[in-house]
Amino acid sequence: MKTMRELRMDGKRVFIRADLNVPLTKDGRVANSHRIEQSIATIRQVITSGGRAIVASHLGRPKGEVVESLRLAPVGDKLSNLLHCPVRCLTDCVGPEIEKAVDESAWGSVTLLENLRFHKEETDNDPEFGAALARLADVYVNDAFGCSHRAHASIVRLCERMPSAPGLLLQKEIETFDKILTDPKRPFAAVLGGAKVADKIPVISNLLGKVDTIIIGGGMAYTFLKAKGIEIGSSLLEADLVDTCNRLLEDATTRGVSILLPVDHIATKELAVDAEIEVQGPGIKTGWMGADIGPETTKRYSAELAKAQTVVWNGPMGVFEILPFAGGSRGVADAISESSAYSVVGGGDTAAAVEKFGYGESMNHISTGGGASLELLSGIELPGIAALRRGEGAAAGGPL
Repeated sequence: MKTMRELRMDGKRVFIRADLNVPLTKDGRVANSHRIEQSIATIRQVITSGGRAIVASHLGRPKGEVVESLRLAPVGDKLSNLLHCPVRCLTDCVGPEIEKAVDESAWGSVTLLENLRFHKEETDNDPEFGAALARLADVYVNDAFGCSHRAHASIVRLCERMPSAPGLLLQKEIETFDKILTDPKRPFAAVLGGAKVADKIPVISNLLGKVDTIIIGGGMAYTFLKAKGIEIGSSLLEADLVDTCNRLLEDATTRGVSILLPVDHIATKELAVDAEIEVQGPGIKTGWMGADIGPETTKRYSAELAKAQTVVWNGPMGVFEILPFAGGSRGVADAISESSAYSVVGGGDTAAAVEKFGYGESMNHISTGGGASLELLSGIELPGIAALRRGEGAAAGGPL
């Protein structure tokens, strides 16, 4: 797979698939520009190399229809401010008028296409839509790690038809996950949380052959506890996966991998700021549910993390958005930041928790893609990365 620096971009139209799917305020302004900021280096690389940057992204879920509140104009304004140069926002992403506008753009300029998902052909991975996008460019750069687990037209079709490479952000994500999954410093600890154990079973199955310790929290912990015969009250339970959790625990023992489960919990009867709470454990009383790991569990997990040399964390330890149930996630974030481990934080809720508690600068890498990072940890090659590896000429008709 070529790197972006190996592509010739001077005098070329460069299609950059970015992930600019950011939250907007009620009055249509960008509420959080983190994802836009992460794309700046790649865009700047194109324009300083003398290419035309043709930037494409989706925003929200318009489901193949034009939704006025999901137009990319506010993103274009923020992008212009961050790049310190004009960004021309187009009203569509394909068609003769768009091709003409792109061809008329100046070298070193930035053009932002309209929301890709205004066309259902994008999420359908339609080859003709991919060909229409490809007509806008000479070179393709995928910098949208957070979308690369989706086989969508803008992710997989263009690199079939022209020289292609990952952008600087995607390249960093690939290198980071390759580093921890193929050559980690040991001890290697994985911290897994979140609501559903179903989401993490492929991750656990893959990591059992790679890590020394798996630390489990969040709602997913209660199905594991149920598998061990521990009472969980009315906590989250995926009853059909109890046997699967048992098999994973047995497999871990066979492989010599430690799986740590909560020994106490912040229990409540309702998820509210002013809710009654109790520290309960190891079991939970009838009518109560676990909403966070307890203080003894946080202490034990922190001690384990202090010994690690590599840590990957995907999924919060509790309902961190509500103050009484944020202590476990905060404690884990603090332990990782204080350790000497190389630390990788999965995207989504985990990244949000780390940033909320002020530990963003303490982590070695915070991934920009929750779902994408989860699939990489599961051992799945992302469609976007696989397409880059196959490269130009993979289309049935060859390059355009």
